[in-house]
Parts: sequence; C-alpha cells; structure tokens
Amino acid sequence: MASGSVRLEEPMWHPRVEMRSAEVRNRAVFVLLLLWNVAAVCQPFPQAPDAGNSLSSAQNVHLTAEQVARKLQERNAQRAAALSEFEGTRVYRIQYRGFPTDRDAEMVVTMVYRAPDSKKFSVVSQSGSKLIIDRVFKKLLEGEQEAVNEENRPNTALSIENYDFTSAGYENTPDGAQYVLNLLPKTKNKYLYRGKIWVDAKDFAVRRIEGEPAKNPSFWIKKTEVTHRYVKVNDFWLPAENHTESVIRLGGRAILSIEYKDYRITKAVPLRGPETAHQDSK
Repeated sequence: MASGSVRLEEPMWHPRVEMRSAEVRNRAVFVLLLLWNVAAVCQPFPQAPDAGNSLSSAQNVHLTAEQVARKLQERNAQRAAALSEFEGTRVYRIQYRGFPTDRDAEMVVTMVYRAPDSKKFSVVSQSGSKLIIDRVFKKLLEGEQEAVNEENRPNTALSIENYDFTSAGYENTPDGAQYVLNLLPKTKNKYLYRGKIWVDAKDFAVRRIEGEPAKNPSFWIKKTEVTHRYVKVNDFWLPAENHTESVIRLGGRAILSIEYKDYRITKAVPLRGPETAHQDSK
C-alpha cells in the first residue's frame, strides 16, 4: 500500500455491538409490554349521590341481578348529570420485576374534572424510571381522556348494553348490604371487564370491582388481574384505589397501582328522589 494512503476496512460484526442492539430491542419490548398492560386498565367512572327514598325497599327485598343492574344503570345516568366538577390528587406507581431488568417509578398528579369529559392533569412530582414516566404514566393519562370522550363513553359504561349480569350472592357487611354480580362483557373491549362487582344495596353504587380485561392486552402478557375500589366522599362515590397485576410470558411481573386522595367536590347538582319530584309536580 502506498505511503500516506488510508485503508478502508469492511465493517465487521462485533459481539459488544450486537449485545447493545439486543439490549435496545429488549428495552423496547419491555416498554410495549407495560403500555399494553396499562391499556387493560379500565378507567373508573365517578358515582354521585343516592337518588331518593325508593332505596328502602332494596334493604328488605333481595332484587334479581337484572333489577340491580338496571337500578345501577339508572343511578349512574343520574350521577353523571349531577356531578359537574371535582378535584383530587393521584399517585401512580409501577413496580416491574423480571426480564430484561427491574424498574420502578412514581408520579403524583392533580386532576380537575369538568363535565362531561374534561380532565386536566398537572404533574406535581415524579421519580424513578424516566422510561416508565414518559412512555407509560403519560400514556395512561392520555388513555383516560380517550376513554371518557363522547364517542367512547357508551362503549365503556357499566350498562346492560355492554354486559350480561348474573347473581353471585348478597352480603351483609359492617358497612352495609351489598349485591354481588358476575360481570360478563358482551364485546372484547380493552376498557371492559370480566369478573365481579359489589353494589351497595342502599345507594346502588359500585363499591368494588375484581376481574380481568375482556380483551387480553397482548400475547406477551400471560395473565392480568384488576381490582378497583371506591369510597364515598360527601355523598359521592369516587375511585379510591386501582390495582393491576400482570404476569409476563417472558418472565416477570408488573404491578401498577393508582391511589386517589384529597378529593374536593367543587360543583354538583343535588339529585331529587322520586317522592320529592312527585310532590313538586302537584
């Protein structure tokens, strides 16, 4: 070779380069798995005050599953019309253990809801994996807005149009009586459940949901279990805690939890019961 010439070599495969590429691919797979897992989380619906004294009959007479479902649907429609604005704080947490690496993250946000479908989120703090914060938590907030928009609301509602309901029992608890219903989705919608709901026998509001997504978020997710719990705040039933745990086929477990707290009802219209409405019409 002549002096001063530059020798051009053919690019060669190098094990370290290949390992870095594999790591990038694995990380991408991990992000997708979590995003699919998040997609399985049904956005909780707010529940408003009791509609009137007609509930007293439910305390003495056990209703059929269809009767409970219809009363629940009627009350949900009234609640949607009554609850105009509220605020609260949420704490999102993800803990992942498994392939290709363990990751954790937390994000605290404030939320302002304005009927019928406006939700404004403000991030208060965030810590842990930036990948999870940017690609999972923020996507989750976007997905919640998607679930409550006018087009999607009818397809995600807890209604007889979306579910078949069958009786799974009646429980007397220190917090009051509850109807337990089996929840069977009529379509494979990522925002619907297959499982059980616990319905307050006085307010006809959902206290708890336990189940799995009607549609598996991904082949790579072996199993997903979802639990939603609700709490009564100033006569309103609002989400208290969501817990989603997924087992991943590649080996690993992802736990997503959402804690709801510091509620403040800022605008609501009191619901009138049937007896009150009848008296006013005289």
